[in-house]
Order: sequence, then structure tokens, then C-alpha cells
Amino acid sequence: MSKFPPLLPSGELREVLPEIFFVTGQMSSGEGQETMHYSRNMTIVRDEGALSLINTVRLDEVGLARLDALGTVRNVVRLGFNHGRDDEFYLKRYNADFWAVPGMEFVRGEVIDRSLIAGEPGPCEGSSVFTFETANKPEAILYLDRNGGTLVSCDSLQNFSGPNEFFNELAISRMKAGGFFNPANVGPGWKMVTEPKAEDFARLKQLNFRHLLSGHGEPRVDDAYQAYSATFSELYGI
Repeated sequence: MSKFPPLLPSGELREVLPEIFFVTGQMSSGEGQETMHYSRNMTIVRDEGALSLINTVRLDEVGLARLDALGTVRNVVRLGFNHGRDDEFYLKRYNADFWAVPGMEFVRGEVIDRSLIAGEPGPCEGSSVFTFETANKPEAILYLDRNGGTLVSCDSLQNFSGPNEFFNELAISRMKAGGFFNPANVGPGWKMVTEPKAEDFARLKQLNFRHLLSGHGEPRVDDAYQAYSATFSELYGI
């Protein structure tokens, strides 16, 4: 397995909603004194023993044993163009199907098995796909028709209340200055790069959801619709 990117620290795998699991791990970018360490999340959805890994984070052997105890990995799902560091690890380990948005660029030889298409079913039971049609890079959100409506996002919608144990001081300083530590947030870096327009968020507000699990930040449980609707109104006037 040495050909895969190095293993980075991660936390405990936990069930945050019925049959939906969540784990936070570390990501690094930059080199030398400019290296930033910060956190990212993987969401795992279980359907009668079949697991879908969304926004993958590679786990250590203890974490993999816990994952295997949950069920059998069937799907690896990339929602965001800027993620995917650990997709190939899971694709090779479990011979899983790879779901992604058409138009994404892959640098490790990944091949899409199933495309994430707006309005069509996703990999999980009762799921459907939302895509940002006005953004200049591919990005999707997975809608789960369960637990009162649950969204799984990548970089687009985030929920950082502050840094956690996976951050170093450089990342804390830069991400604080960049406005990342705001709950129920549209990802500042993603927004700057992809330039989404208000109509995408107006369509998001038409979805019925209570919870949001993001690729970055803490789970937003019970009040996600109200919190993000207020953010969309503030940022886009909708």
C-alpha cells in the first residue's frame, strides 16, 4: 500500500445520526515552514450492511477494523473537486464503485464507475444528487431522504465553530483571517475559486433538510435548514 499518500492522523468513528457515521482526520498542504495542518471529515452511510464512503479519509488499522465491523464498503463518493487524496486507497482495498461528478480531474488513475448527475439517485438508499450549476468547477451535495432530510457536502457548505486538534498554528492564523471559523458557512476558499451564483443557493433552499454533514467542520444537527438559509440570505440576498 506504499504507493498511496502517507497515512495522516484521524479520530474516532462515531454514529451521528441513525445509520450515518462520521470521522474527522487531518489534511496537510504546503511545504516546510509553510505547511498547514487542518481537519477534514468523512461521512459513512450504511444501507443494510452496504457502506458508502463520502469525502474519504484514510483510517489506521484500528479505524479500518471499526469500519469493517460496520459492513462492507460498496461505494466511494467524491463530491468536491479539491478532495480525493484517499479515494484510491479505498477503491483498491475494497474493489468499490467510484462515484464522482463528470468533469472532475483525477491525478491517481481513478475512473468513474457511476456519475453523480443532478436530480438523479445517488449511491445510498433514498439519496439524490444536487450539483452547483453556476460554479466553475464540479461540486455536488448528496441529499439523503432520512432523519428528516440530511445533506452531505464537501467544500461548498462548511460548519467550523473553531479549530480542533488537527490544526497547527499557521492554519489557525490563516483560516481565521480567511473567515473559515464561522458556523453554517459557505466555504470561503471554495466560494472564491468557483464563484457560485445566487440561483444555486435558491435551489438548495427548496430542499427539505434538518441536518448537514460537511467535509469540513462539525456536524450541524436539527437546525441546519434555518442556519444555512440565514447564511444564504446574508451572502446572496435570497
